[in-house]
Amino acid sequence: MALKKNGFIPSSAPEELKKVLVAVASVWGDTIEDMEEFHVFPLKGAMTNEVFQINWPTNHGDLHQKVLVRVYGKGVEVFFNRDDEIRTFECMSELGQGPRLLGRFSDGRIEEFIHARTLSVADLRDPEISSLIAAKLREFNNLDMPGPKNVLLWERLRTWLSQAKRFCSPSTAKEFGLDGLEEEISILEKELTQGYQEIGFCHNDLQYGNIMMDEETRDYEYASYNPVAYDLANHFCEMAANYHSETPHILDYSIYPDLEERQRFISAYLASSGNEYSDAEVEQLLSDAEKYTLANHLFWGLWGIISGHVNKIDFNYLEYARQRFQQYWLTKPLLLSS
Repeated sequence: MALKKNGFIPSSAPEELKKVLVAVASVWGDTIEDMEEFHVFPLKGAMTNEVFQINWPTNHGDLHQKVLVRVYGKGVEVFFNRDDEIRTFECMSELGQGPRLLGRFSDGRIEEFIHARTLSVADLRDPEISSLIAAKLREFNNLDMPGPKNVLLWERLRTWLSQAKRFCSPSTAKEFGLDGLEEEISILEKELTQGYQEIGFCHNDLQYGNIMMDEETRDYEYASYNPVAYDLANHFCEMAANYHSETPHILDYSIYPDLEERQRFISAYLASSGNEYSDAEVEQLLSDAEKYTLANHLFWGLWGIISGHVNKIDFNYLEYARQRFQQYWLTKPLLLSS
């Protein structure tokens, strides 16, 4: 049990966390005499980690300092290499694309608290805000990150499939058709991979809870190089979700963005580079993004299966996975020619 004032942080290394928080406060000129000076407020909507806002009084009158504490979800190391993710986080910070890393402890980290409003599900449908998101996504995809720039999507899908099979009971594996999924991944890779497609640094998890006004994106755990059409597909799929509802795991594909909305987003995405673009380019990227929704359904479906077995956050991961797989099988005949 880490801290107890208006809440508590479920870190497995509470003393280490306290020391890092005291050190961060000290760097800012604040002396913490009593742990009760830390005020803890849980932040909702996270599904991989648990996230908290920590406040404490400064040495300058009645002002308060704020940081964000991220406690890593149990077992989520199966999804990505944490050291690689931290390097990405630090690089993004240096490029001005996110909060600063202030400190680390064994099962989490402390980040700069961004004073900006996290978007709501309704904000994504606002044409003006949507255009800003499109422009920011284009900027993100154009980042020149260190390391190899190879597409990671297909390797990650196969790795996650192997992990899902390891965790699942035979009945669950049969329900989700995991034994036939290797073939599905190979079909998608063959059908969707095209030489003309642009490869960029993709967020891979651009849902409304990861977008803030003034500081557009955060949470880069799943970021990697992929076709930019896949990042667009992910964003469109996330518009069927409302993670702050009474049933955050339920997806409503009746509110999936229609053709006009998707065309508008992609037009804003292409226009933000300052270069001229054609209607044909919009239509091609639109078509590619729609096909990549299939890979996105498998990606987050497998994530849901694995999370349901390793993560203790209050979220119905298996039902979420079930819906993503259902949408895959429903739309595959419509999106693939064979």
